[in-house]
Amino acid sequence: MVALTGLGLSAAAGLNAYIPFLVMALLARFTTVVVLPPGFEWMTSWWALGIGALLLASDVLLDKIPAVDSLNDAVQTVLRPATGGLVFAASQAAAQLEHSTWMGEHPWVGVLAGVVVAALVHSVKATARPVVNVATGGLGGPVVSAAEDGVSLGVSVVAVLVPVLVVLVMVAMVAAGVWVLRRRAARRRAAQQPPQGTSS
Repeated sequence: MVALTGLGLSAAAGLNAYIPFLVMALLARFTTVVVLPPGFEWMTSWWALGIGALLLASDVLLDKIPAVDSLNDAVQTVLRPATGGLVFAASQAAAQLEHSTWMGEHPWVGVLAGVVVAALVHSVKATARPVVNVATGGLGGPVVSAAEDGVSLGVSVVAVLVPVLVVLVMVAMVAAGVWVLRRRAARRRAAQQPPQGTSS
């Protein structure tokens, strides 16, 4: 369950770096659902929450603008995996307060796992967005972006409150990623084929 929480949060960070961070920070500050251990208390400070909220607002806006969204994804190539590592490590360290876990005793494992998971999800997102923009003339980008934000929020909440459901979420995300990559490969093959009626 502890690992599932970390996986869910880092996957959510791959879609939006700031949503899982704020979910953890707000729950830790205003509830007892999440108790952050020493070294992570800064996440609940007002300055961290404020900066996180401002960055979230800017990310939500920029990700809705065709072409700008791809530039934003390029910038987020570093931030999303970094946040994935942070929230995974924070969740493991929080679990360590309640009962000893192997991953809690080796925090670098959580950091590495979070970075990898978030990077994989981000790469699929960044790959899919230009395809969506081209296929829909830019109209589909904002819709897909809003859906990604919703999924990030939902996965973050589920990862903290009902981590067992993260298994289903991860399966769905893997299936979506495979579909996106296959669609992109099919488009590339179609673009490389010569027009019908031409000689080789």
